[in-house]
Amino acid sequence: MNAERLAGLLFCALILGHPQNVHAEVLASVRELATPFQDPLLTAPDELAAGVALPGDGQPASCPASKDFSTPLALAEAIDLALCNNAQIKAAWADIKMQAANAGVARSAYLPTLSGSASYREDTTRYPDARIKTQRIDNYPLNASFAWRLFDFGGRGANHDAAMLNLVAALAYHNAVLQKTLATVVQDYFNAQVALAVWQAKKLNEEIANNTLEAAKRREAKGAGTSGDTLQATTALARATLEKNRSEGGYRKAMSVLLYGIGIAPQTKMTLASDLDAPSGRAAQDLEAWIREAKKRHPAIVAARSQLASARHQVAATRSEGLPTLDFTAGYYDNGRLEQSSTETRTQESVVALTLTFPLFEGFSRTYKVRASEAQVEQKAAELHDTEHQILMEMVKAHADAVAALHNLDASARLVEAAQEALRASQRKYDKGAADILEILNTQAAFADAQQERIRSLAEWRSARLRMLASAGLMSRSEVAQ
Repeated sequence: MNAERLAGLLFCALILGHPQNVHAEVLASVRELATPFQDPLLTAPDELAAGVALPGDGQPASCPASKDFSTPLALAEAIDLALCNNAQIKAAWADIKMQAANAGVARSAYLPTLSGSASYREDTTRYPDARIKTQRIDNYPLNASFAWRLFDFGGRGANHDAAMLNLVAALAYHNAVLQKTLATVVQDYFNAQVALAVWQAKKLNEEIANNTLEAAKRREAKGAGTSGDTLQATTALARATLEKNRSEGGYRKAMSVLLYGIGIAPQTKMTLASDLDAPSGRAAQDLEAWIREAKKRHPAIVAARSQLASARHQVAATRSEGLPTLDFTAGYYDNGRLEQSSTETRTQESVVALTLTFPLFEGFSRTYKVRASEAQVEQKAAELHDTEHQILMEMVKAHADAVAALHNLDASARLVEAAQEALRASQRKYDKGAADILEILNTQAAFADAQQERIRSLAEWRSARLRMLASAGLMSRSEVAQ
């Protein structure tokens, strides 16, 4: 888009009152012409153009994410929706842009400044008490000025380093928000999966209890059973129905939390894909290795370290503001300066100067500004320590839970298998009249408890594994899908 094209569009939009599409094209043309000046000092990180990919992922999530809710929601789809719709991620992304702009401001301090002005001035002088003709002078002052700071005691360098470190911190904080969002939505999805599994188990228990009641009624009708057996089976069915209804309410609640977390309207009708399987992927490796990885790679710790380093540079910048500076200035004035009176004779003036400035006394304000900067360093150091402490404490707890959960997985699987076989045997014996109602009800309750333990063991493993990944800053879409 060239300047002539833009001028034609402006004529159509402003003079002819062309429709809104012309106005939109004008704005697009202005943006295109201004593109080379969007980041002339090259402070914007590559992530602003390419996006941020999670650790282990080849590319960032593609936004906006779409989903046909007539099909079951998979975990990867829930993650993409959450990453695209989360407001904290958008705010952290905007902060990266702001810190990149601040870095540009700090870098621009090394460049000279140039300004110019042109004006028209009419200077009329009247003499009401004398017979002197009114004097009128038309003047067209043209002014240009050039300024360049040649030397300071490290203030610009410290400000620039602090700004770049703040940009690094903003990038790391964005990654930390991604990790937190990912951990939250995965946990919400997993909670919904567990609630669904519990509901399905309770429905199966209700079906088994109903079959037991039908068997008790048949035995009573044949005279092989008593009304007491039928009443006990009826009570067991009622209890199973109550537990099923409660588990359905828990599932609906978990689904509402998940929908809210991924930015979807709570009234949306949705089902979940089956994703409650035995563990795979990274297991509970040595705790020391996890801790080393967390200290090295967790984005929240990286962000806190960068903020601490930025605060230290800010102390140097604050101190340097009270030290001498050397500036070069040049000016050109045609037809006088704006603050001077007009003359009939045209004038041309040029000024070149080197200025050495010594701040002598500022009412001790510099002392207190330095103290405030030093206190901020102490504050950032404490925040770094607190961040490391929280993350590593969570890592230790998650690792302990993961080790225990791994041991429980095999045991819970064997428990379900044994309880299921015991229930089948009791049902066969009861049908043949070799067992009473209490035996079959006890084995039915044992099977329900075994199912609960299996679901709980899977939940504990998945939760602990994901918490370890989050504590190490290694959460990714590819990892959580394993």
